[in-house]
Amino acid sequence: MRVTTVPTVATPGEDAQHTPGVQVDVYVKPGDAKRALREEALQGLCGTPKELSPKWLYDERGSQLFDDITRLPEYYPTRREREILLAHAGDIARLSGADTLIELGSGTSEKTRLLLDALEEAGRLARFVPFDVSEAFLRRAASGLAREYPGITVHAVVGDFERHLGQLPNGGRRLVAFLGGTIGNLKPAQRALFLRQLSAGLQPGDGLLLGTDLIKDRERLYAAYNDSAGVTAEFNRNVLKVLNRELGGNFDPDAFEHFAPFDEKNAWIEMRLVSRRAQSVWLSTLRKQVDFAEGEVLRTEVSCKFHQQQVASELSAAGLTLAEWWTDAAGDFALSLAFKR
Repeated sequence: MRVTTVPTVATPGEDAQHTPGVQVDVYVKPGDAKRALREEALQGLCGTPKELSPKWLYDERGSQLFDDITRLPEYYPTRREREILLAHAGDIARLSGADTLIELGSGTSEKTRLLLDALEEAGRLARFVPFDVSEAFLRRAASGLAREYPGITVHAVVGDFERHLGQLPNGGRRLVAFLGGTIGNLKPAQRALFLRQLSAGLQPGDGLLLGTDLIKDRERLYAAYNDSAGVTAEFNRNVLKVLNRELGGNFDPDAFEHFAPFDEKNAWIEMRLVSRRAQSVWLSTLRKQVDFAEGEVLRTEVSCKFHQQQVASELSAAGLTLAEWWTDAAGDFALSLAFKR
């Protein structure tokens, strides 16, 4: 699952504009998200099979629900990644030699503070680049980080990592952090393109710190995405409320059942909304009717699971060399440190 903020562009906050040491570059324009949702809905809801990008799960309510998910006993990735960072942030700072930390999908940068602290303690930290899609949220976060770390420059970038990787600021020895297992939301072809584009913007010696969820016992994987409290089900169905609000739809969320099985062939968890009955939905903004058969699936997310050799191979294909591989004590999650060749 992604750890990111809402995919909408809100009115810019004022704090960052008046905080010393903060620069904000904006590449997502007002209306971009709504246009993208319209285009994707036309293709994804009217095709077979029906599918939407997971980024539409994360409006304000969806982001709150995902935060709740990370605290559930069944959902291990957030805790396991933090465990690795607590144990190895100092190693990451030392081995990367970075003076600039870039975080893709930064959100609140909560876990990233462990890296910032380690780089600061190593005496190298000069700049932090939080990269996310929500301008208002990112401006507030950048302002807060500048106050917490007064000796550094905070250069925030408002962008979509699937479109604006070429806009990452240059200079210094850079470490790009892509945490939370978000890379798993990209299917293999999308993932290969993402890694190539990211690598193309790096200089030899720049690093990538990548978080990946690992293949494990299938019952544990299933439980993590089908929790007993029903929070993930509510999170998944919330995307229908987003479609109702943004596209003038009349989806009945209760007419869809949440189901997230593990696909053995593709090695991913597949988040599905399954139509409980034959039904038709009207999207007034698109002037389009979408028909669902009983049992028909709308796929809202995939979450790929990995093993070490696969990660090393995909990084190598993009021109990145795996240097270090750390897991939590249980071997559930991994952080990879790779460098541009």
